[in-house]
Amino acid sequence: MLDCNDAWQALLDIGAARAAPDGEFRLRRQAAEIILVRQDDGGWRLDPPVSPEIAALFAIYMPFCAVPPGRSLVVAHLGQSLDGRIATLSGASRWVTGAADIAHNHRMRALADAVLVGAGTLRSDDPQLTVRSCAGRNPVRVVLDANRVLDANYRVFRDGAAPTLLICAADRCAQDEGSGEASGERLGEAEIVGLPRDGDGLAPAAIVAELTRRGLRRIFVEGGGVTVSRFLAAGCLDRLQLTVSPLIIGSGRPSITLPAIDDIRDGLRPQVRRFDLGEDVMFECIFRD
Repeated sequence: MLDCNDAWQALLDIGAARAAPDGEFRLRRQAAEIILVRQDDGGWRLDPPVSPEIAALFAIYMPFCAVPPGRSLVVAHLGQSLDGRIATLSGASRWVTGAADIAHNHRMRALADAVLVGAGTLRSDDPQLTVRSCAGRNPVRVVLDANRVLDANYRVFRDGAAPTLLICAADRCAQDEGSGEASGERLGEAEIVGLPRDGDGLAPAAIVAELTRRGLRRIFVEGGGVTVSRFLAAGCLDRLQLTVSPLIIGSGRPSITLPAIDDIRDGLRPQVRRFDLGEDVMFECIFRD
């Protein structure tokens, strides 16, 4: 019988293989064979059947493991209160959601090629963005800081735990004289990457293209609300995971903020999957499959 540890290791192996199974995938664990069959809706059926807990692991994570060659997959995640807040007005966000959602975040990091956050999240939480709650390797850490407001004192820039990129506007990068190319500038341990400005920030599509060019195809946008909202507004999210905690904050920083609409029919109505994560509920919005 497949247990949780075997199931998770199988998912890590599928992710590390870098090639999407074509319709069917066979796993051998503890002298038994498990067959995963892709369904028409993009989900996976396991044969023979497994426990609901194991089935949920494959249901949540297989889409992030089995990315077709030549494609990227961008998944964002936010943990929020019942009233749509991800933090208090002061920025305190530990912990809006519970232990199961935190463990889920670490699993997503372990499967990702790159985990991405905005400058605001770094200032508020100083996250390590490493894998600590499960088996798996650390992803490349990506920080968006268009105007170079961050200094080198944050942990991601100095701990050396994983390769780290700081993406900023090209006009904030040093350039090699006469070449127009980046000079190899660093902020602590992080490589500085310059991209063209898009209004007052950076274009999410250009960010995804740059990461994909570097071979980072599974991209996990971990926060915060401003960064996730920009990716969503730009049509650059394949999936959005919103984990809702049974908590009412009353005021604070909003989860998703998009341009105003006049008609409810103009709102986004993605396909949605629902998963229980302890006392929290995660809604996964699917925009592209």
